Amino acid sequence: MLMVRLQRIGRRNHPEFRVVVTEHTNGPKSNNFLEIVGSYNPHADTVALKKDRIKHWLSVGAQASDTVRNLLIVQGVIEGKKRNVLPKKTVPKKEEPKAEVTDPADTPAEEVEQKEEVASV
Repeated sequence: MLMVRLQRIGRRNHPEFRVVVTEHTNGPKSNNFLEIVGSYNPHADTVALKKDRIKHWLSVGAQASDTVRNLLIVQGVIEGKKRNVLPKKTVPKKEEPKAEVTDPADTPAEEVEQKEEVASV
């Protein structure tokens, strides 16, 4: 399956990305792609896309990664809702209320005596 996804380029602590069309089994750093269809610089907030080529690859059956899909929606290449690509928070587990356990030390002495009398009868 073909993917339209980002490939990181640029130096350390200053990322820049290529938008490439590649086979989904290829690693993102393999430099083994079919075509470069754009670039994205998050520091300068510049996006350069070849819209006609991206539409061609999507029509042929390529799938866009979630981040690229959101980028394409913002740039107006495709229409749809943006997807949340941030990690999901884990919902904290609620503690279930413990069943009431009666300890003889917690109950008053009068109630304990009454229970003993009922049990002996």
